[in-house]
Amino acid sequence: MFKVHTYNQISAKGLDRFPREHYEIASEFSSPDAILLRSQKLHDEVIPESVRAVARAGAGVNNIPVADYTHRGIVVFNTPGANANAVKELVASALFLASRDILGGMNYVQSLTDIRDESEMSKLLEKQKKQFAGCEVAGKRLGVVGLGAIGALVANMAVELGMEVFGYDPAISVEAAWRLSRRVQKMENLQSLLAHSDFITLHVPAIAATRHLINSETLRCLKPSAVLLNFARDEVVDLPAIVAALDEKRLSKYVTDFPAPALLGRKDVLLMPHIGASTEEAEENCAVMAADQLMDYLENGNIRNAVNFPATKMARNGGYRITFCNENVPRVLGHVLSLLADRDMNVIDMVNQSREEIAYNIIDVASEPSEELLAAIRAVEGVVAVRAI
Repeated sequence: MFKVHTYNQISAKGLDRFPREHYEIASEFSSPDAILLRSQKLHDEVIPESVRAVARAGAGVNNIPVADYTHRGIVVFNTPGANANAVKELVASALFLASRDILGGMNYVQSLTDIRDESEMSKLLEKQKKQFAGCEVAGKRLGVVGLGAIGALVANMAVELGMEVFGYDPAISVEAAWRLSRRVQKMENLQSLLAHSDFITLHVPAIAATRHLINSETLRCLKPSAVLLNFARDEVVDLPAIVAALDEKRLSKYVTDFPAPALLGRKDVLLMPHIGASTEEAEENCAVMAADQLMDYLENGNIRNAVNFPATKMARNGGYRITFCNENVPRVLGHVLSLLADRDMNVIDMVNQSREEIAYNIIDVASEPSEELLAAIRAVEGVVAVRAI
């Protein structure tokens, strides 16, 4: 029986994925096997030694001390793409709100509380509506920075809206490339994309390489009339540089899902309260994906969409399964295989993958591994964690 400790309000559709004859799900456990959460911050929490995996029902994992967990052999999962359509639709609304003063016009209408005559209101609005005029997005140029699950959807959507779309992603995967419309034009560098675009939308992860990707230097590449949309992460932009560009009229508008005090009260900024994934469908999709990934890991040792371990999958071919992770250094796997050979353990199948400083192994053996063998594997220099499944 596996125990899964939940934080926050997890969608019932996700929780229902766990068969109750094999899983206990609760908000408190003394020795859980895994943790399923949304926004709960774990940096200051001491989690039990029993925990083998943490799954975040969402894309960002800045609420999880990933490096610490990696050193303990804890796999950290996220759910990339599960909220992609929700974010895409919000970006669509942002494009329209930025191209025409829709909010200004609506707020103006609501302010006319002293008018009681419909004819008078109609005449006034006909006279004043020109101050809320704007442009159409059709025919404009959109630059999409980051062409993963969300960026590809946004780019394809913009093509259908009649926009000329440019894309930039030096780390684009083959899978993402297949999803992308042929009408999206590839740009060789960020500066070129920024210079060509009327609207720029950011869809890159918050990692060291993307911190302050948009800064005082890159902002100089923009047209003064350009509109910048940030629905990625707040760390992706250098906020003081954004404010300076707006003040100096080198940037027309900034639209973001990550408000900050320095942006409040500005007419050239549109702020949303971090609602990119706040739809019922997105929350359900994230919870279902997180639950499925946890189950596959706990039951089979397979890893998909981990942020700190390599993607690793092997079909069950009978026998018993041993999994272990180790520091990505030479001779660890060979030492473990020698331990199996010394005990006449026949290896049916195996897979070994590595990612940066960590390596992960799945080994199927013909006979049941003893506690003595597992202890011997744990004692191998470089081995971080071992499981028998």
